[in-house]
Amino acid sequence: MDLRNLTRLFLLALIWGASFLCMRVAVPALGPIALMEARVGLAAGLLGILALRAGKPFWPRGHWLDFWVLGLLNTALPFVLYAWAAQTLNASTLSILNATSPIWGAFWGVLWLRQLPGLRAGVGLLVGLCGVGLVVGFDPTAQTPGGLLAYAAGVLAPCCYGLATTWMKTRRNGPDPAQAAQGSMFAASLVLLPCLPFAPPAALPSAWGVLAVLVLGLVCTGVAYQMYFRLVEETGPTRALTVTFLVPVFGVLWGHLLLGEALSARSLVGAAVVIAGTALSTGFSLRKLLAQTP
Repeated sequence: MDLRNLTRLFLLALIWGASFLCMRVAVPALGPIALMEARVGLAAGLLGILALRAGKPFWPRGHWLDFWVLGLLNTALPFVLYAWAAQTLNASTLSILNATSPIWGAFWGVLWLRQLPGLRAGVGLLVGLCGVGLVVGFDPTAQTPGGLLAYAAGVLAPCCYGLATTWMKTRRNGPDPAQAAQGSMFAASLVLLPCLPFAPPAALPSAWGVLAVLVLGLVCTGVAYQMYFRLVEETGPTRALTVTFLVPVFGVLWGHLLLGEALSARSLVGAAVVIAGTALSTGFSLRKLLAQTP
């Protein structure tokens, strides 16, 4: 990976790590549904405009089944679960739980595709689950009313990502990655729209809340998806996936610097174990990452 794409990788992790910070800031006023409708609506609009500039349709055509499945499993449902959990859990914890996405992808590969993992991947699955256990088991929040449910939501969200990834592996003639991102955002906005009357915002957001919504929708989703798929195109999907290891680092950093979240030994050790399990389960190699050719 050349210096330009390595820089893009770290910048993408920095942006996605900030998404949990933005959720923590905006969700108290807007609630999970309205916040995520704003997020995917802004992202869909931005991706549509970028598509028009590239000479492509604002509304992607074809592959509607893929768009609806991805819109639900890879966007609307995990986004709402994270936002709901963000009412209780801090940004650091959410970013650590997010790092288990590839582990869940391997889990669904075994369950659905009957792709049995090798020894290294199997050990990685166990190590990753132990890391989640460390994060949850020693956190007093898990013992509070609603705390355990918040953790369940925070774990179920990356589980949805893994399921969506496995779905796409079964599609022989699915959409290209950029089209999938654009179509899934439009589909997610339509999925969440009927839910708004049943979960209206509790209050008008503050100026910081409005800024958090704009950053979450335009930067952490719209711009970040464009960056990610450019990274996939230029370096390959395996190397692009390494952003998963960096997101918790920046998620913990943003939470500590801007929200005053404590850097507890539990979180740091749990994050290290989760990242180690993810690296093992995905066959991560630093040597291959830094190699010049995809």
